[in-house]
Amino acid sequence: MSDEAPELHDFPRYDRGELLADRVVHVTGILGALAAVAWLISRLPPEPSAKLAISMWVYGAGLLCMLIASALYNAAADGRVKARLRRVDHAMIFVMIAASYTPFALDAFPEFSGHLLLGMIWALAIAGIVLKFVAVPRSDRLSVGLYVGMGWVVIGFLPILVASVSARTLALLVFGGVVYSLGALIHAWGGVRFHNAIWHVMVLAGAALQFGAIAQLV
Repeated sequence: MSDEAPELHDFPRYDRGELLADRVVHVTGILGALAAVAWLISRLPPEPSAKLAISMWVYGAGLLCMLIASALYNAAADGRVKARLRRVDHAMIFVMIAASYTPFALDAFPEFSGHLLLGMIWALAIAGIVLKFVAVPRSDRLSVGLYVGMGWVVIGFLPILVASVSARTLALLVFGGVVYSLGALIHAWGGVRFHNAIWHVMVLAGAALQFGAIAQLV
């Protein structure tokens, strides 16, 4: 990664209070996600279909990988390791978004539209990961735009989604998407004290709402 050297001097600066708040948010989020994913897996029927089991494990792994990657990056000291962890952190957001779509694509949608949605969202996730690691250095704003765009790809499948899930599930999904989007705007804006911790709180809130929606599928 020939472009990595400039990144070593391009980390955001936070005071001690901001760092402490952010670490508390991350620890709380990881512990909560571990408990939530364990509960979700425990709710699977004794002999679940392959699609249901795979989709829930993919979702759970995506959620935990995103939170752990974020915690490692934000806790690391400035330097080469932190620069690499930042790329992993940002890449895991793409994985998480695609993983969140997977249960709906496999377990709620009709087969053709579900496979179409699954292919689209994972193709975008792979493109985003390539963006972070290969194609465009220091591409944070472009990545945020892609995150938000991926989150709202479902608009193109809205009639199918409305026909496939309950009103409660739909409401949880929509509110989760709104919270994620507002958080992304705060993250992109910056400049406000505790904005990083606020961004991560909103990520957890959006994830909790969408977890509630996904739990309805089990």
